[in-house]
Amino acid sequence: MRPARRAWIRWTAGFLAFPIAGLAGRAAAGPVDDATSALVGGVVTGAVIGAGQALASSGRLRWPRWSAATAAGAGLGLLLGSTLVGHRTDLASLALMGAVEGVLLGAAQAWALPRGAARRPWLWAVAMPALWAAGWTVTTLAGVGVDARFTVFGATGALTFSALSGVLLDGILPATATTPATTPSEVDA
Repeated sequence: MRPARRAWIRWTAGFLAFPIAGLAGRAAAGPVDDATSALVGGVVTGAVIGAGQALASSGRLRWPRWSAATAAGAGLGLLLGSTLVGHRTDLASLALMGAVEGVLLGAAQAWALPRGAARRPWLWAVAMPALWAAGWTVTTLAGVGVDARFTVFGATGALTFSALSGVLLDGILPATATTPATTPSEVDA
C-alpha cells in the first residue's frame, strides 16, 4: 500500500479522537450554554482532538504545537460561534457555528503546520470553515441529539470531517516514508 493511502486511512481513523474529546470537554465544562462553558469546553475538546490528530498524522504534525493550536482555535471558535447563534442547536445554527469555529480553528492549525514542509498551508485555513460546518451538518442529519449542546460534532460528523480533511492534509503535507514531524527551523520554535 502506498504511503499516502496508509496515511489517509490512519488520519481518517483518528476520527475516534472526536467522541473522546467531546466527553472530556463535557466533563470539564458541561453543556455549551454560556461563554464560560464554550471557552473551557472548546479548549479541552480542542486539546484532545489536536493530540489525536497529531498521533494519527503519520509523523507529519508536532503534537504539542498542533494540540495547542487546536485547543486555542477550538476554544475561541466555539466561544464566538456558539455566542453568535445564541447557543441554538437547529441545523442552520450549528452549521453557522461550525463555520465560525472553523475560521479560527483553521487559522490556528494552518499556523501550526510544519514550516518549510507544508505546501500552501493557507488552504487548510480556507477549508476548515466548510469542513467543520459539514461535521455539524452530518451529525445533525444523522439524528444525534445535538440539543444536548456538545462541544464538538458526533462520530458521524467526525468520520466525514476526517476523511475529507485527510485528502486535504495529503495535498498540503504529503506523506512519504520519511516525512519528518519537524523541520530544523521548528526545533527552536
